[in-house]
Amino acid sequence: MKDFDYDAIVVGSGAGGAMAAYTLTKEGKKVLMLEAGRDYDPKTESPMFKTNAEAPLLGAGNVDKDFGFYDATVDGGWTVPDEPYTTGEDSDFLWWRARMLGGRTNHWGRYSLRFSEHDFKGKSRDGLGADWPFEYKDIAPWYDKTEELVGICGTNTGLPDMPDSAEGVLQPPPVARVPELLVQAAAKKHGIPVVPMHRAVLTRPKDDRQACFYATPCGHGCSIGAAFQTTTSLIPMAKKTGRLQVITNAMVKSVDVDNNGQVNGVTYIDKKTAKAVSLPARVVILAASACESARVLLNSKSKHHPNGLANSSGQVGRNIMDSTGAGLGAHIPALENRPRYNEDGHTGNHLFIPWWGHEMQERGELDFPRGYHFELGTGFGQPGSGVGGNIQGYGKFAKDQVKKDYGTGVYFALRGEMLPNEHCYMEIDENVKDKWGIPVVKFHWKWSEHELNQVAHGLKTAKMLLETMGAKVQDPLPTPEQAIAKGGQIIHEIGTTRMGADPKDSVTNQYSQTWDCPNLFVMDGGVFASNPHKNCTLTIMTLAMRNSTWLAQEMTKGNI
Repeated sequence: MKDFDYDAIVVGSGAGGAMAAYTLTKEGKKVLMLEAGRDYDPKTESPMFKTNAEAPLLGAGNVDKDFGFYDATVDGGWTVPDEPYTTGEDSDFLWWRARMLGGRTNHWGRYSLRFSEHDFKGKSRDGLGADWPFEYKDIAPWYDKTEELVGICGTNTGLPDMPDSAEGVLQPPPVARVPELLVQAAAKKHGIPVVPMHRAVLTRPKDDRQACFYATPCGHGCSIGAAFQTTTSLIPMAKKTGRLQVITNAMVKSVDVDNNGQVNGVTYIDKKTAKAVSLPARVVILAASACESARVLLNSKSKHHPNGLANSSGQVGRNIMDSTGAGLGAHIPALENRPRYNEDGHTGNHLFIPWWGHEMQERGELDFPRGYHFELGTGFGQPGSGVGGNIQGYGKFAKDQVKKDYGTGVYFALRGEMLPNEHCYMEIDENVKDKWGIPVVKFHWKWSEHELNQVAHGLKTAKMLLETMGAKVQDPLPTPEQAIAKGGQIIHEIGTTRMGADPKDSVTNQYSQTWDCPNLFVMDGGVFASNPHKNCTLTIMTLAMRNSTWLAQEMTKGNI
């Protein structure tokens, strides 16, 4: 990059990388961004207004398109050609890679829940896992800044699991769907709250992005910018400063060091030419996703860093956590034959059930230490490759059954907190390399009794609520071992380069700066000290904004 005198290299263009680049460029720093995937423009590539009826296999997912034919992820998924990974004995783990500009922000659920005081100091409460090296009050103002910039719809609930945003930050939420109101009424009988979900979807216009008009699934990508993705917001906003340049198809192989073992550059493989390219760097920010950034560090071995870069603690690749996932649904007779109307909304659930059990856990009434929430699947969704139900007969008789049952399903999707354990980690498999000659990752995975007990409680709660609504629920319920999703399947894997207050048991400090290399930062989910049940993207962006602001100030002072 002879024609671009950059101050920092950012690896990755998703939530963390794009926010870091945006923040640094706004602070007057020049940034060179490296993205392993191809260029992508939602404004021209999103298949908006396309129905499943127009797609092969009626839009059903397959090994090439896990979430369906029109899903925004174009060159990624749990299986990526030429990019294998391996697993240890008795380990079942799925690793999602989004090989495209914007990373996972192009397809994420856009649920945007703040972590709370409980979440940042879990170990102080129950002695398990690790505390974060700061408190909620330290990050709260940065949540406000991020929510305002991104555009989050929702309401302040006053619930302990949902810290309030500053006045005027949140946009209005969409109106609740009829089945969601039925869930709310049933849950109220049991003292369980059902409230608007906070979601990164605009309900009011913002900058040059339009408000959602509730007509096409967010997962297709959003050409009007209502559903947040970095390719329609942070990246073009950073480019407008004139201080960001992006190189796509750049698979980073290693972070390089000088004769003193300090970071001085990056080497990547140009995927189009298969040639290695080395670039000097004053500052390197890894934001390639938790496991990819850890892979880069572990592969960046040298005489100064024989166990991988920034790994004097031995914690790089350890402490992998994913959200727990399980679900239970049923047919609700009260919803049969209700009048048809457009119930698309912003495609995600408008209402959800936040964790309500903090006090029960404090009293020792539950046999698991951390919470979960329920996302709701309801409404008149777009028909897909299967109509579901127990359809009998043929012709008009069968069609009438389908019409009667349309929109009668209610599904509770559990998403819960996982604690780190010694069985969940990643290492480099020296015997296997990807297409570009880079050693791949080997995963080890095992759920603990904490997660299994949590899922058991969630299944029983979902059954209780469904029965309160008049449903007949399968009996017996599946066991937690049967119901729980595979590791990585919820695509919330974090913790591989966790931050902390002590260099002996963490990889970075609270500002995402690695203890071993002061000009090397990690700004993706790898730095999470715990994995609260809430979706992680909002907190990834919030930390990246806060820590990139600190980095820019330190660079200006000449400290970095």
